[in-house]
Amino acid sequence: MKLDEAKNKYIQTWGSLATSWGINKTMAQVHALLLVSTKPLSAEDIMDALQISRGNVNMNVRALIDWGIVRKEFVVGERKEFFVADKDIWELFKQITKERKKREIEPVLKVLEDLQKVDDDSDEAKDFKKVLGDLSKVTTTVNTILDKAIKADEHWLLSNFTKMVKK
Repeated sequence: MKLDEAKNKYIQTWGSLATSWGINKTMAQVHALLLVSTKPLSAEDIMDALQISRGNVNMNVRALIDWGIVRKEFVVGERKEFFVADKDIWELFKQITKERKKREIEPVLKVLEDLQKVDDDSDEAKDFKKVLGDLSKVTTTVNTILDKAIKADEHWLLSNFTKMVKK
């Protein structure tokens, strides 16, 4: 397989897989393209490579910048904006984990905490509070694990994960 063919297959596959994780396919493809690019890319470069519109490029690049996994880069002699992705995969994992935690786990914890304040002493309310408490414990545990993953270095996390799996 030629390099360009392999890169294209990676970009297409990554985009398809991303939808399984609730991520926009095009956003994942833009990120994959920037990840495998050896030089900063302009919006036009991305449009040409992925055959998508300027609006689609702009919307997805802005989202990737908001996630903290793509940044603008200045290219001497150019007026256009250029974009690059962080190539450190461990840092990428930690940044995505941090953002997903902030956007998905923390709001759930807040809702569960608010729902625990039901002012009712009936058996039904006690059952409801128990279910919410159990959900809160699991969600808090997940949140704690994600915090440790974000703060950990690669070797520490992998060695501890390996120990957990072996048990």
